[in-house]
Amino acid sequence: MFSPDLFVATLAVIGVVIAVSAILSGVVERTRLPQVAVFLALGAVMGPYGLGFLHIGIESPILRVVATLSLVLVLFTDAVSLNLSDLRTHKGLGFLVLGPGTLMSAFLVFVFAIWLLNLPTLLAAMLAAALASTDPVILRGILRRPELAGPARQALRLESGLNDAVLVPIVLVAMAIVQAGQFGAGDWARLLLNMFILSPAAGVVIALAAIGSLELVRRKAGVRRDYESLYSLGIAFAAYAAGEVAHGSGFIAAFAAGITVNALDVELCDCFLEYGETTAEMALLFTFVLFGISLIWSGLGVLSWTTLAFALLTLVVARPAAFLPALAPARIKARDRALIAWFGPRGLSSLLLILLPVFANVEGSRNLLVICCLVVLFSVVLHGFSPMFVFRDRKPEGPTQPPVPESSGVAAEQPEDASRQLAAVSNPEYVTLEELERVDPDQAPIVVDARSHRSFDASSELIPGAVRIAPDRTAAEATRLNLPKDRLLAVLCA
Repeated sequence: MFSPDLFVATLAVIGVVIAVSAILSGVVERTRLPQVAVFLALGAVMGPYGLGFLHIGIESPILRVVATLSLVLVLFTDAVSLNLSDLRTHKGLGFLVLGPGTLMSAFLVFVFAIWLLNLPTLLAAMLAAALASTDPVILRGILRRPELAGPARQALRLESGLNDAVLVPIVLVAMAIVQAGQFGAGDWARLLLNMFILSPAAGVVIALAAIGSLELVRRKAGVRRDYESLYSLGIAFAAYAAGEVAHGSGFIAAFAAGITVNALDVELCDCFLEYGETTAEMALLFTFVLFGISLIWSGLGVLSWTTLAFALLTLVVARPAAFLPALAPARIKARDRALIAWFGPRGLSSLLLILLPVFANVEGSRNLLVICCLVVLFSVVLHGFSPMFVFRDRKPEGPTQPPVPESSGVAAEQPEDASRQLAAVSNPEYVTLEELERVDPDQAPIVVDARSHRSFDASSELIPGAVRIAPDRTAAEATRLNLPKDRLLAVLCA
């Protein structure tokens, strides 16, 4: 039961998270500070090591509820945000990232856990699977950097969207075996049936029923677009409940529901990405604050030469040793392979996965949580701050936007002396690619891609010489790229 004081304090923390995330959004974008570090620090200020406003321990019911909801949202959001056409086009790259890359990385962490920490096999498997998961919040900031080359962006996007679906079953299977004690052929059959058939089936059924109901109401009465995003969140939580009722995994059911929504209802998917994804990110940041209050700092209590060596091997050795050879068959530059091998931040996903055995009271799991907290703290520093140095002097590589169909045009923003630059253009507001080719190269407009992150991520074709500017920081990006103020800009903003 929640005490009145705890309930009020929780509401206060939620309010602070929403307000601070909005106020600091521009500062974080400009300074490139890792957002996760800001909210961990915010939690430390509120916790017993700071003002003593709130204490959240492992037994706190708030942590259990928020962590469960956050992992559901992570899996559902990853599935809904996944570009399925891009996955089909680059299925070879996806296989290399999720197969040899993710699984070999987890295997190496598994070996380090047994060797350095003397963990039992199944506990080492849980820890390894958790620490092979990439953090969606830190990685999202990296993916939005225009300096990141296309192949690296593509590989990291596929990994962030799918690797939790590969790792969650490892944790759940290891938990089931530990809890069962002896595991026979019948137990294996029942486990595989519940986890890989009943769980995804429950998610698919919920998604199909929800989409069918929504389509019926759309035709009869219509549905407000902003409510469709909330409807998506309802699908995620209903799918989780259905998976649990079916004696399977609600988390796998939530991922299956997200994939179904992604594949069958594009409009609902877009609505979720417009509003629901922001709601999901607020939940993730709130969870980071809860961990930052006291729990995550417990990792410093087990700091020793052994745990330090394990953390560094996990972050600096395991992933590069797995991903560099795994990506060798792909046609990716050596620098881009190195970036992919480095940017595998451990964060909230790792903490949420390792909490599953903790909440299930698996013996020895609390020790896993403390070690995981230590690795995550190191990762926030190494992966959160390294982009400030890796991309410091690097400009966006090559073209960054798709060609515009001949029948459409690119909106042109005109400086005062732009009349001579539009001599070959029939419409002063829109310019086609054919008209751009007829303009004197010295006077040709600069083609700027200012589409939303969703539209930009979904594209695969390119315009030579185009410049990518994110729509939420146009002035800052134009200044950083040193775009001439007296040149005409042809802006693609579809």
